[in-house]
Amino acid sequence: MTGGLLIAAPHSGSGKTVLTLGIMRALVELGHKVAPFKAGPDFIDPAFHAQAAGRACYNLDPWGMRPDYLRNVAAHDGFTIVEGMMGLFDAAADGSGSCADLAVLLGLPVLLVVDCSRQSHSVAALVRGFRDHRADVNIAALILNRVSTARHEGLLREALAVLDIPIAGVVPLSNTLHLPERHLGLVQAGEHGALEAFVSGAARIVSQHIDLTMLSELGNDHVKTESAKIFGIAPLGQRVAVAQDRAFAFAYPHILKGWRQAGAGVSFFSPLNDEGPGADVDAVYLPGGYPELHAGVLAGSAKFRVGMLAAKKRGAVIYGECGGFMVLGDCLIDADGAAHSMLGLLPVTTSFATRQRHLGYRKLVGRKGGLFEGHYRAHEFHYSTLIGQGSGDALFEARDANGVDLGSYGLQVGKVAGSYLHLIDIMEEN
Repeated sequence: MTGGLLIAAPHSGSGKTVLTLGIMRALVELGHKVAPFKAGPDFIDPAFHAQAAGRACYNLDPWGMRPDYLRNVAAHDGFTIVEGMMGLFDAAADGSGSCADLAVLLGLPVLLVVDCSRQSHSVAALVRGFRDHRADVNIAALILNRVSTARHEGLLREALAVLDIPIAGVVPLSNTLHLPERHLGLVQAGEHGALEAFVSGAARIVSQHIDLTMLSELGNDHVKTESAKIFGIAPLGQRVAVAQDRAFAFAYPHILKGWRQAGAGVSFFSPLNDEGPGADVDAVYLPGGYPELHAGVLAGSAKFRVGMLAAKKRGAVIYGECGGFMVLGDCLIDADGAAHSMLGLLPVTTSFATRQRHLGYRKLVGRKGGLFEGHYRAHEFHYSTLIGQGSGDALFEARDANGVDLGSYGLQVGKVAGSYLHLIDIMEEN
């Protein structure tokens, strides 16, 4: 089975993530090969998708990625299933980069998940508006979610009949189709104690209430992808050690894959298991995650500390993003106000006790002669605050999606650098 679908909704919280997981797993159980993707800058949902589909999930960011590079990342065998972010037409602050834009870019029909829990006949006005809002977006079918009774279903079907959009499924209201959340989104897949059972249960519900044959027939057989290798962000070195565990789980798979395609070796280590980078690496990457939830363990991880100090001493490039940036600093203050000594490789102090949400896309210019000289697109999403910073060179000059100047971001001291920003792709210009 080839082709694919983009699963979207009118708004966040419509239940599309759980239904996407169920659809992916149900198709796999029928013997189909599914290629999972997540729209936008999301680190958590892709791990759930990988569990459901049995293969790595990649992000497709229509704002943060160059179009040809995005098509290249999307070029996978199997039936493409992309889970959208937010509402179908929600975009960056400049109005670009919506799920609708992504569907058009890849030639994907849209499966619209409608939360019907608080409406009946009004559903027709909502769906008509989404169908007619953009002529280039093909809303190919609907899933009516959280339908309470047979009578409720009848009212919805009656109202929607005039629109002549196929209804691929009607999913009943259920307390079991729920995933736990925390401040940055869903609780990570690795922390979900019964994830496999949950995914299997979602697949059973999908198989009972959604026409999977209809979905496979709706999928476009001509997804617009590129086969040539188009490289993204350059590797930090020839042998890159990447921290990977529950404290450092927010690394984009497309970036790590791109490093391998560019010829770099990528290895992994777990600071929470008191592991340091290998002695042979010439670069270390500490991605984002939830270090604030494990600050005490990280502060006491002696082998991790020794390994990182040794990497710095031999001249390795060391880079931290968001949570990784916090760990490279002198001190991390947790939500309870307790101070934890971090690696001390950058003169910064960060606090999760002083909570403030920082969220949005960023256009970056890397400092000339710095680790990331050039133009980039990135995303920022964190609640911690930088409350102290010593001397060093700024890593980036940043603007938001509308071009508003946000000033300098990050810090570089020698070959150690970090910032709160998550890099997505290079850009020819911003």
